[in-house]
Amino acid sequence: MQASPIYLPIPFPLFATILFTTAWALICLLTSVWSRWHSLSRRFRAQSEPYGETRTAGPLLLTVYTRFLGHYSGSVRLTASEDALYLAVLFLIRVGHPPLCIPWNEIKLSRTKRFWRRYVVLTLGEQEQIPMRIPERMARKLGILNRIPEGANSLPDSTSTL
Repeated sequence: MQASPIYLPIPFPLFATILFTTAWALICLLTSVWSRWHSLSRRFRAQSEPYGETRTAGPLLLTVYTRFLGHYSGSVRLTASEDALYLAVLFLIRVGHPPLCIPWNEIKLSRTKRFWRRYVVLTLGEQEQIPMRIPERMARKLGILNRIPEGANSLPDSTSTL
């Protein structure tokens, strides 16, 4: 008796590609909601490119920590310009992560220390108050530490847990 061949309505490689792409997009979208990038994008979606003097850090070798101990390792580019802080993720995880443009008056700065490393906590959005922790050396490279208000000698230490 001869075995009959199994016919699949959709070729398996096509099915696997569709399944993988759908799962990847869903994971990216859930990460956006978890980190609250999605809620920031409602008010701060970038409408233009940075202008004036800009400084950029990332995406490689830069880890950005978000709430609930989440992090974007090597995938976020931060650009500090005269008017705002611009955030963008790599194309591969762009689903749910549109580029952001957050004005400086919507960002509060504080410092924190984890183990032996020092970080700057950017609290993004007056209404949203979403913490984002970056290494202090990256904040220095971006010129963020120069944005301390007049009369303030140093950034306050943060007691919040990210």
